[in-house]
Amino acid sequence: MGTSFDPSRSVPLQRRFRMSDGVELIGDVWGTSDLPPALLLHGGGQTRHAWKRTAAVLADRGYCAVAVDQRGHGDSGWSADGAYEIDHFANDVRQLAAGLPAKPVLIGASLGGMASLIAAGEADTSVAAALVLVDITPRIEPAGVERVRKFMAAHIDDGFATLEEVSEAIAAYLPHRPRPKNLDGLNRNLKLGKDGRYRWHYDPAFVRGMSARADGDREARLTAAAQRLRIPVLLVRGGSSELVSEDIAREFVGRVPNARYVDVHGAAHMVAGDVNDPFTEEVLAFLDGLSNL
Repeated sequence: MGTSFDPSRSVPLQRRFRMSDGVELIGDVWGTSDLPPALLLHGGGQTRHAWKRTAAVLADRGYCAVAVDQRGHGDSGWSADGAYEIDHFANDVRQLAAGLPAKPVLIGASLGGMASLIAAGEADTSVAAALVLVDITPRIEPAGVERVRKFMAAHIDDGFATLEEVSEAIAAYLPHRPRPKNLDGLNRNLKLGKDGRYRWHYDPAFVRGMSARADGDREARLTAAAQRLRIPVLLVRGGSSELVSEDIAREFVGRVPNARYVDVHGAAHMVAGDVNDPFTEEVLAFLDGLSNL
């Protein structure tokens, strides 16, 4: 990575993608369309801005990085009928991938990883050149999942009076992260309502349906999809992840062809947000290895 490159100053182009059911997704694109594409899908409750620094570095290193707000998140449209089953997210991934000039590397965190895994593993024909799963596997720790759900559901109706309140809630949830001195960056994940209160930038219907969607067949389905993959797979695990233990990671790579995993120390479940530069370097090392195959 050149020392003169400052990813924080890189400005993407915004694109709109209309899905087959009419939901419009908003994405940011770094790099030109003639470069190998990388499609970045964030986790539940996040937005495309979670990938900003990584996407800018990918573009600087010769990739066209496309980061998209998933349905019901960020600036993308909300489903009028609450269409937030994993199949809806997976179908979005397939449509997004099909609209790119070449098969992309899918880079998915949590929800984005599950959607990417199903999109790639259940497709009759290959939709991706490779897959990067960010702290997500078919089997995950139930206690960690419940902690994520509780955080996302808290204040879902009443919101927050100030950005300081938001910062306090994040600090309690992510005590390992340094608190930002400038709170303006929080606005990317919030929307200010007419009542003057801040709320997370996702559809409450998505969160309210999370428990109902977490059925017992999900692990078996994701495992079957993973075992069908015939593309290179990298699992990037947060070294202190509350969802993916080291045993789970080893189990995953033992079952999935062409898979390996790396730990990113100092990171919990939200790896890219916890220690972005080490995370990005692991992804780049994986992508550079693909070019040598």
